[in-house]
Amino acid sequence: METKRINQTTQKSILKDRVNLEDIEQEKIINKFSAIPSNKKVVITIPAYNEEGSIGAVINEIKTVMKNTNYIYQIMVVDDGSVDKTERITKDNGVLFFSNGCHMGLAHTFRKEMEICRDLKADIIVHIDADGQYPPKYIPKMIEGIIEGYDLVLGSRFGKGIYSGSIGKKLGNHFFAKVLSLLLRKNIYDTTTGFRAFTREIAQLPIESKFTYTQEQLIRVIRNKKKLKEIPIQAIKTRKSRLFSNILEYFYRAAGTILKVFF
Repeated sequence: METKRINQTTQKSILKDRVNLEDIEQEKIINKFSAIPSNKKVVITIPAYNEEGSIGAVINEIKTVMKNTNYIYQIMVVDDGSVDKTERITKDNGVLFFSNGCHMGLAHTFRKEMEICRDLKADIIVHIDADGQYPPKYIPKMIEGIIEGYDLVLGSRFGKGIYSGSIGKKLGNHFFAKVLSLLLRKNIYDTTTGFRAFTREIAQLPIESKFTYTQEQLIRVIRNKKKLKEIPIQAIKTRKSRLFSNILEYFYRAAGTILKVFF
């Protein structure tokens, strides 16, 4: 029994040392990246919540795409309290990992992502989901849009893009796209896409919603007279959304966000 206790204590000590070493190594990466003298540093940020089935493939595909570019980039994952192997898979793939500690929701996670991106002194931020819906092959084109002078580039699944998802979500997006296009006096096809690239300045815009960031960021960009571009993408069908349980809940909460930002 005593030997068993000693072994358990030793295992805990080894695990603690491993965690400490990981933290030290990550801090070195952050300091090195933030100190790079460039005005085109790219941070590709991925919010995640129980994405063990897809996060590894998404990270590896991003690496494959980005190694064929000349951009200085860093991939990071901000975890929203996953209880699966998301953290281990992320760290095994050698990218930055941060955690909320518990499940706080997408809007909170996005705000944390933006804080970290500012600490990393990112010039261009690319935001992509962990479920594999958005093909990373479009990332270089989105970055090019920012370099061309746009402030926000959306990976658009509608208009000339191709959407693979439920009819309810498709109708919901069309509805809010029409509403926001009318309110903002600008034709927008995809107001809910989580696949977007933007400047450091856009990352500093406030996000006050407790639900999601997508429409609120878009509204603030247009109202601040910033330049917006949409790039058509072909999305991949994945799991059901974890952001809301049904389309009525989404309508209610998204409408509340829009009304609060406008009025």
